[in-house]
Amino acid sequence: MPSILIINPNSTVSITEGLQSLVNSFGFSETTYGFFTAPSGPESINSAEDAAISTEHCLPHLEPLLDQYDGFLVACYSEHPLVAALKSQSSVLGGKKHVTGIFEASISASLQLVGHKPQFGIITSGKAWEQVLTDAVHTYLGTETSTKFAGVECTGLNATDLHSGSAEVERRVVEATRRLVWKGNVGVICLGCAGMTGLVELVREVCMEQLGDEDGGAVRIVDGVQAGIAFLEGAIRVQY
Repeated sequence: MPSILIINPNSTVSITEGLQSLVNSFGFSETTYGFFTAPSGPESINSAEDAAISTEHCLPHLEPLLDQYDGFLVACYSEHPLVAALKSQSSVLGGKKHVTGIFEASISASLQLVGHKPQFGIITSGKAWEQVLTDAVHTYLGTETSTKFAGVECTGLNATDLHSGSAEVERRVVEATRRLVWKGNVGVICLGCAGMTGLVELVREVCMEQLGDEDGGAVRIVDGVQAGIAFLEGAIRVQY
């Protein structure tokens, strides 16, 4: 039976619990899932510096687990260095194991899902992530001039704030979604934070409110965790 480890590289256990609920809702009963929370380090990853620190805190504890799983999903929406660090491990090299991050998985999924509205965009947490994620998308696509990328809009909240599900969180997510919808010809919206798990329907409602039921209902909402699981499930089962 295939096995996948979902890695929360921040030290907030409630975010891991949210990830577990989401993954369990997919109903992939023929796969075993494990869940890992950073034992120490940042409670919320709010910058590239935090991501680097979280890698230092996580990697020594993950190395003994590499032989126990077939795939690994780093659940932080960033160009997180833990993805590359895990891919460089001897037990992963050579295609023996599969590793992805929710950022990489969601961008790949978005490129497959865009249709008559040919652009994808990202709603995310803090303001600093707007430029960071824009640069990361350009790096991932290998170009700074892609017409498929509409850009990034932020909520101004961190991951733990977003996970709280408060009325203020909903208001900020609604505002960011509205801005993104009118930023370009957007057919796919990525939820750019692991703390946004569970907000798919809220974002969909905003799209329908702004664009009408038909056009708004056709906008695809991509949760990076779901995209990451889908990739790993396929990669493991077809033995890429």
